[in-house]
Amino acid sequence: MTIEKQMETYFDRLYPICRSISGEGYQESLDIIREIIPLEKIDFASGTECYDWTVPDEWTIRDAYITGPDGKTFARFKDNNLHVVGYSLPIDKKMTLDQLKKHLHTLKELPEAIPYVTSYYKQNWGFCLSYNKYKNLEEGSYRVFIDSELKPGKLTIGVLTIPGKTNQEILLSTYLCHPSMAVNELSGPLVTAFLYKKLLKEKRFRHTIRFVFCPENIGAIAFLSKFGRELKNRLIAGYVINCVGHGDIYTYKKSRRGNTLADRAALNVLKHQKLPLEVIDFFPDGSDERQYCSPGFNFPIGLIMRTMYGKYKEYHTSLDNKELISFKIMKESVNIYWEVIKTIEENTIYKNRIQYGTPQFSKSKVPLYPNTMVSNKYNEHGVELNKMLAMINYCDGENDLLQVADDKDYKMLEMIKTRDNLIKAGYLIKSV
Repeated sequence: MTIEKQMETYFDRLYPICRSISGEGYQESLDIIREIIPLEKIDFASGTECYDWTVPDEWTIRDAYITGPDGKTFARFKDNNLHVVGYSLPIDKKMTLDQLKKHLHTLKELPEAIPYVTSYYKQNWGFCLSYNKYKNLEEGSYRVFIDSELKPGKLTIGVLTIPGKTNQEILLSTYLCHPSMAVNELSGPLVTAFLYKKLLKEKRFRHTIRFVFCPENIGAIAFLSKFGRELKNRLIAGYVINCVGHGDIYTYKKSRRGNTLADRAALNVLKHQKLPLEVIDFFPDGSDERQYCSPGFNFPIGLIMRTMYGKYKEYHTSLDNKELISFKIMKESVNIYWEVIKTIEENTIYKNRIQYGTPQFSKSKVPLYPNTMVSNKYNEHGVELNKMLAMINYCDGENDLLQVADDKDYKMLEMIKTRDNLIKAGYLIKSV
């Protein structure tokens, strides 16, 4: 079965589930993801303080709907779980249309879409429906019914670590808390899980790689409250993986620092792709990067996306569905993240042993230089010679390989064979 088909199979299982930041839907979804990546579950009880946040009570919902004056029901939770505002309190009450409208949410600019709305930290209730349905509501008596429950429970995150030769870490974080949405929800965790499968085929890593699956924001805060201190001493690069299943461009959102190893590695890979690239400076909103890049942590965390969250009209609506998502793009996203991690893994500082003049490559026992020269710097030998000369000159014990690649406009991974040949020939050594 192709990776695209495998992703689609898991997508079809996950999409109908009503997920939130806690509760049965989230736990069911995490268990399905754990069939791909064997995450360890870590629980945080309701009421646990995590920096300035407090883990809320657990939410369970069983049914919800509105009955109109004509006796017909609409906005049924069982038809589409986006119909109910996330974390809605239970209610069974009759009211007028004016009273009901205070609890209805709609999008006039997308008249067929059901918006996604939550109220996690302020107790309330509400329904979401299309504007076309909303504008045709008639005066009369309405019954609103929500069978839900808020009670002390737990918030769960999933964590897995692939040990490396060093304790320097690469962090890959994604969220799993939105109900039935495709690009903004399921593309991230599925790409992250299948990236894990691809990475497992590699030999042992130089860096430790840590995976985190959590509810957005509160989950990242909980994770940081437990692991943030140790990460301050270990984390060299990381990414929040979301919105990786739709769009004809690549988008990179930089870390707060803007020029970290995470930023440099991602941009080196992305600028050599065929699709257009949009680079966005960090701003303190969006996804879990606002937690990882908060001033106290200021971690080297960026985001490699296709079309960015909030930049496509279906974002946070029922139109973000299977028709919008592309499993081919998701496979491409797995490969892009794999290349970026490989770039970080292969990057280091080298020093040329020949500091005075250039080496006489033709005398090397390793074939580095053609016996017969053709005066064309664009042929195969010329391109390879240019790479060798760039590495010999710029690998001075101060520049890392990624810097050399960027300075000469090379994709760093395409310099690895050249580097290995120069090491084998004795010209390059790792700088201490």
